[in-house]
Amino acid sequence: MSENRRASVVATFSVPIPASPSQPSSSQPLLQGLRRSLLPPRAFVLASSSGSWCCWLCVKMNKYFPGIGRVEYRPDAGPEDTLVFRHYNAGETVHGRTMEEWLRYSVCYFNTFRYFGSEGHYGDRTHQNQWEDGTRSMDNYRRRMMAAFEFFHKLNVKYYSVSDRDLAPEGDSFEETNSNLEEMVTLASDLQKQTGVRPLYFSADLFTHPRYMNGAAGNPDAHVFAYACAQVKRSLEAAKRLGAENFVFFHPRDGYQNVLQRQMFRDMSHLAQLYRMAAQYKDKIGFKGQLLIQPKPSDPRRHQYESDASSTMQLLRHFGLDKQYKLYIKPSFSRLIGRPYYHDVYFAAAYNMLGSVDASDSYPEVNGTSDICVYDVRDATYVMKCILEQSGLQQGGLTLGGRVRRESTEPRDLFHGHILAMDTFARALRNAARMIADGCFTRNIQQRYASYKSGIGERIEKGAASFEECEDYIKKCGEPQHHSSRYEHYNNMFNYYVYQPRQ
Repeated sequence: MSENRRASVVATFSVPIPASPSQPSSSQPLLQGLRRSLLPPRAFVLASSSGSWCCWLCVKMNKYFPGIGRVEYRPDAGPEDTLVFRHYNAGETVHGRTMEEWLRYSVCYFNTFRYFGSEGHYGDRTHQNQWEDGTRSMDNYRRRMMAAFEFFHKLNVKYYSVSDRDLAPEGDSFEETNSNLEEMVTLASDLQKQTGVRPLYFSADLFTHPRYMNGAAGNPDAHVFAYACAQVKRSLEAAKRLGAENFVFFHPRDGYQNVLQRQMFRDMSHLAQLYRMAAQYKDKIGFKGQLLIQPKPSDPRRHQYESDASSTMQLLRHFGLDKQYKLYIKPSFSRLIGRPYYHDVYFAAAYNMLGSVDASDSYPEVNGTSDICVYDVRDATYVMKCILEQSGLQQGGLTLGGRVRRESTEPRDLFHGHILAMDTFARALRNAARMIADGCFTRNIQQRYASYKSGIGERIEKGAASFEECEDYIKKCGEPQHHSSRYEHYNNMFNYYVYQPRQ
């Protein structure tokens, strides 16, 4: 590969340095860490015209994924050309917007850079990447972030999705933990300025630390609840600083293992209290992002309170929070409870509560979270049809939440998985756009619901009908006629757009 085909952008950022060693600075620990872990590429100190000193660290973004350039769009690529996009063309206009504007792809930091190929007590770590030493040291987190931004740049995405513990490790105290986060947010902010990449969403990790083994907001211990609130507070501040477009709440441990141990309504009211405080603090600090909640039926909890779109919307409406929140839907979670992949996407959209979507999947035959890189174009087309019909996801987007398999051990496998998912949803976008433009489904649906345009149907739609009126109508009109649902007809039409006929 020629040098001009390689991804070799220079990311430069500055950190103030005190004029003399006797002047303390909060930047010193950061600079010392950067010198230890990042100095080798190229680093030098310059004096500005005003006389103040700045440290400029220049990093050539070709260290952790050498030999891989920026991923290009090549629709004529062959079957083994798996480091190019065959369908995702960021600047292509589809249904009035560019692909990039419709899809708003985001790399999931957690599944891309915090999954190391382990399988609990079934298997040790298999992923041995150059940037990762398996420790929770700050040096390791800095290297991981540098690798992540190189990956974002080469994949040609503008967003990433991240939590506080993705960026920085827990310290020995609350103060040290916050100091670690502050330092890494500074580094992320500087890299964002140079690359143009920023968070689609930020989140507080309220599930990995042992303190949350019995839940976070739904924990029976008020001390743990208070800690979760303090952590969310700091995370909201980080989200604002990094310019995140959304803030996601994900509570996989807020549920029950045994109903004998829980007071369900009390737990859910505590969840609502956390959401109330978060909405208030969001307004207080002027954070403009959308607040989102991600439902999940189970795993690791036997049952999660926010188990699906319906239960989560009910919680929000019951406690008067439905105007402040929307849902972040992971379609693959619907498979865990025997529903179609796209079920919760459509259910949330029906109530104008669909805020963002996770573009990953799970093996349909496995009753558990698989987080595979999505490849089913048919299921993805269902999702994109819904997104187009609601005119997009506004501040949301598609988070690439799949992770490579444990046995996929080469760094390039990360690209293969993400390209697969991006191409899948790009092709689905084209399919959905053709469906809507042709109007076949719209005409068929209008015909099916035609009885609600006038007469008794119109009165029912407007909420003007009564039991007595419906009874009088039946006495007059008698037994309803049978109308075929034409189920096979609709599936046949759908396949026409998914599997295009030969020209």
